[in-house]
Amino acid sequence: MNTPSPSRTALVTGASSGIGAAVAAELLRRGHRVYGTSRRPDAVADPVPGVEYLALDLADESSVRACAEAVGEVDVLVNNAGESQSGPFEELPSDALERLFRINVFGAVRLTQLLLPGMRTRGYGRVVMVGSMLASFPLAYRSSYVASKAALRGFADALRREVSPYGVGVTTVEPGSINTGISERRTQYLRDGSPFTDEYHTMLRALNANEAKGISAGTVARTVARAVEADPPRPLYAVGSNAPVVFALRRLLPRSVILRMVARRHGLG
Repeated sequence: MNTPSPSRTALVTGASSGIGAAVAAELLRRGHRVYGTSRRPDAVADPVPGVEYLALDLADESSVRACAEAVGEVDVLVNNAGESQSGPFEELPSDALERLFRINVFGAVRLTQLLLPGMRTRGYGRVVMVGSMLASFPLAYRSSYVASKAALRGFADALRREVSPYGVGVTTVEPGSINTGISERRTQYLRDGSPFTDEYHTMLRALNANEAKGISAGTVARTVARAVEADPPRPLYAVGSNAPVVFALRRLLPRSVILRMVARRHGLG
């Protein structure tokens, strides 16, 4: 006879839409008590019924601390909130780079630091970093976003051994192309008269087309839930964009070949 797993408390950042909303709904369906975050909880257009929303601005240290204090004891943390950014490397403004890393990396890391001690003390926890397959398969004109997601996975990979003796599992979920409308929210930086204009737009058209044909947020959410329920979770879960095939090729082929394949898939011969 299977014994149902105990009810757990989960915190999902960026739960107002897209992957975050889908993860919150999936964990709720599986019996968790779920808190979701949004910069403005009172303005969430389509809140997930049953999810309790908290304010969180990952770029603001005081907001991160306030959120951790408000949520209290958490068994599952899904670091999903983030910004998608693109542009030629030369033309990325320094303040935009700093904002991206505050949101995608430093805010998630700080929130994890604040919630980990409770997990460790109670002898159970799950931390899921929602990354991107671009961290494994870098793409031109997405350097800042690629680097931020690679950094997040780096923290997770190094942290895993530190906390595993205390019953805390740390994993990264890397989605490929996802059809969530993120292409409409991506921040872009391209100077007037940039020498990279034509190639940048070629990449962007291919990227947007791939995302339009991508997997659903619900598919990613089910992968996150599997990672949460695994004992222990694997270090990395990849989903979408033919992940099993492309990761197999990544192990078999030289890195230079893989990078050329990624570029050609986005019109960059």
